Amino acid sequence: MKQHHVRVYRSEEQLAREEQLAWKLAEVAADSVEVVDEVADMVINRVIDNAAVAAASLHRAPIIAARGQAEAHPASKHGAGATIFGEPAATRTSPEWAAWANGVAVRELDYHDTFLAADYSHPGDNIPPILAVAQHRAAEQGLTGADVLRAIATAYEVQVDLVKAICLHKHKIDHIAHLGPSAAAGLGTLLGLDVETTFQAIGQALHTTTATRQSRKGEISTWKAYAPAFAGKTAIEAVDRAMRGQTSPTPIYEGEDGVIAWILDGPDAAYSVPLPEPGEAKRAILDTYTKEHSAEYQAQAWIDLARKLHREHPELVEHPERIASVVIETSHHTHFVIGSGANDPQKYDPRASRETLDHSIPYIFTVALQDGSWHHVDSYAPERAGRPDTVELWRKVATVEDPEWTRRYHSLDIREKAFGGAVVIALEDGTEIRDRIAVADAHPLGARPFAREQYVRKFRTLAEGVLEPAEIERFLRLAERLPELTAAELGELTITAAPGTLTPAPIDGLF
Repeated sequence: MKQHHVRVYRSEEQLAREEQLAWKLAEVAADSVEVVDEVADMVINRVIDNAAVAAASLHRAPIIAARGQAEAHPASKHGAGATIFGEPAATRTSPEWAAWANGVAVRELDYHDTFLAADYSHPGDNIPPILAVAQHRAAEQGLTGADVLRAIATAYEVQVDLVKAICLHKHKIDHIAHLGPSAAAGLGTLLGLDVETTFQAIGQALHTTTATRQSRKGEISTWKAYAPAFAGKTAIEAVDRAMRGQTSPTPIYEGEDGVIAWILDGPDAAYSVPLPEPGEAKRAILDTYTKEHSAEYQAQAWIDLARKLHREHPELVEHPERIASVVIETSHHTHFVIGSGANDPQKYDPRASRETLDHSIPYIFTVALQDGSWHHVDSYAPERAGRPDTVELWRKVATVEDPEWTRRYHSLDIREKAFGGAVVIALEDGTEIRDRIAVADAHPLGARPFAREQYVRKFRTLAEGVLEPAEIERFLRLAERLPELTAAELGELTITAAPGTLTPAPIDGLF
């Protein structure tokens, strides 16, 4: 890897295009290196993972609305169109709208992969726009599964490298500002675009996906699921404009009125972004990790620790009234984003939305401790959140920042990087129960790391009752052959709901 130094330049300094970060990202996209076997294996895992969480969300209101919007837009010219999760493979729509509907389905349950460093990300959000464009252009350009594989590897590389270097959160900018450029870069690889074209697309994608973090603050709305889908849709549109010769604000990152100077660290800021050398394999996907539980990633380890305490200390479950307080010592990000440090009263409100509850570590820890398990639907049910003994204990749970857990959270050494912390449960009689956890059980360094077997099991579990058994097996066989898929087979890389189970989208919008 090579460190690319990034700072703000005054207009009169005339930063050469070839030295701009967006150009460097475009060069990564244009570098047609082979995908190494372990990366290919993990890309397949994440394609399966995305389909799993999408299947589980097909009947939820945001997905029904997004699917209705997509179905209102017929396949555009110059391609065959793209598939929509849930619908038969023959149902096609314009690729940007397929990316929109499928992106919402993937994101809705907060249940797919993650990478956390200087900022947050869900790199699997790159897959819907790449797959949609691949399906649309497969026949015209002869695109295959190998092209999709390379494109996804690029998108993960760009997103992970940006997340390692540039913090958006401290400026209250939503993490999709890294997703727009990474999706555009992945599309550049997929379509074999030259550096100039991808450079312009990356700049436009960044410019149009820079939004505030209010979508993940306070009373969290359904837009939380739409935001990454919007970035994917926007990236496709940016690539289309760039292919037609249209240009972007330049330099988008380094300009004196650009993103760094006025949205991020300011005119005196400097960043060091790690990027692969020419010819170097794009391996960043291997630094990412998926979720065993449907909750914010920083809650994964805490669910596992709560389940352990449930087993080892049944007295906590049988007599919750004897618990005086629960203090979770954790990283800055966990404390201030999903902990009591966020100062969001909604995080303690049993009437809060599902989107809010999955960003409340006090709620999640309480329910996992009491139940000894976590379910993507039942654990968020209003009757579960409103149970009196749960509400009483929930409001005794607080988080605090521990500098050492913050340091480990930000470490770029995968061997010590951690997303957990320590918990102190004080009982009314003065007894204290202490325990700690560094990473989730499913993390590559956890107690039970996810491998292909676990990804497949997750897909089978979440697809049960939504897809017919034969459809489950058909998709798995196809996904596991991703590097070998022909252009025609790419159009089959989707999931179709069991007949009669999809809720029709109400026709009460504009489209």
